[in-house]
Amino acid sequence: MKIVFLEVNTLGKDVTLERFKELGDVVTYPLSDPAENANRIKDADIVVVNKIPVNDSLLKDAPNVKLVCLTATGTNNVDFDYTNSKGIAVANVRGYSTESVVQHTFAMLFYLYEKLSYYDNFVKSEEYVRNDVFSHFTVPFRELCGKTWGIIGLGTIGMRVAETAKAFGCKVIYYSTSGKHDCETYERKSLEDLLKESDIVSIHAPLNADTFQLMNKERFALMKKEAILLNLGRGPIIKEDDLAEALQSGMIAGAGLDVLCAEPMAKDNPLIPIKDSTKLLITPHIAWATVEARQRCADEVYENIKAYFRGEKRNIVTA
Repeated sequence: MKIVFLEVNTLGKDVTLERFKELGDVVTYPLSDPAENANRIKDADIVVVNKIPVNDSLLKDAPNVKLVCLTATGTNNVDFDYTNSKGIAVANVRGYSTESVVQHTFAMLFYLYEKLSYYDNFVKSEEYVRNDVFSHFTVPFRELCGKTWGIIGLGTIGMRVAETAKAFGCKVIYYSTSGKHDCETYERKSLEDLLKESDIVSIHAPLNADTFQLMNKERFALMKKEAILLNLGRGPIIKEDDLAEALQSGMIAGAGLDVLCAEPMAKDNPLIPIKDSTKLLITPHIAWATVEARQRCADEVYENIKAYFRGEKRNIVTA
């Protein structure tokens, strides 16, 4: 059996793939090459990808491919009409990054909420050396305890964020993007009421027709001026030019983004001119990427392959 990884660098060079050698011959390519991807898998039995489109262009000259493994949860890069018609199974990975994303959510929140960039710079610029008192709190910040945390998308990650926010003393409310999710533990709100009531709003929803540009100028206008917005879902859930305007005008206090509409960041992204790190923090899609989570991701792919050849439908998706 031949297993081909087409973009292994998306897992990181510190992730070990040694276990896969137990299953067959392993060939790895560091990055996608659209001109070569199809040729690279022509004699493969199993293909492992992250973002590469999985369609006839990739697979039509690879008759032996039985299984495509995604090193991600999202499946929007898969043409299921094609894979289903050819009897090619597709398996994703689930739950591997939950703790990592929750951790990053709170890291971003506290960086913004406590104005840490300002205070870090205050000390490193040696202004603290010249200070005449032991403390300095010119830029105010507030306690998280007692605040309202609104969650858009109360899935597995959203639930862990809710539990953690509650542990910090927050009142947690949520909005169901599908309109179908009911949870006895936390109060479900309309989007409008959630935005009006929340001090912190965090997004943990998938990108679909219901969430595309869900957060736009009209929605930002509903939020508290001191509110913080965090997006750990998908970039296009936020209309970025409207967010830039909301931050620059003071419509909301700050935003932390781990995802953008175009990744890597586009040169004309409207958020680039905002250099004030007390208002805007952008990280390069790393919330999922702790060392432990990336290794779990690879290990989940390994388990998916083993299960497939045992006749089990572990993490198999068809649409």
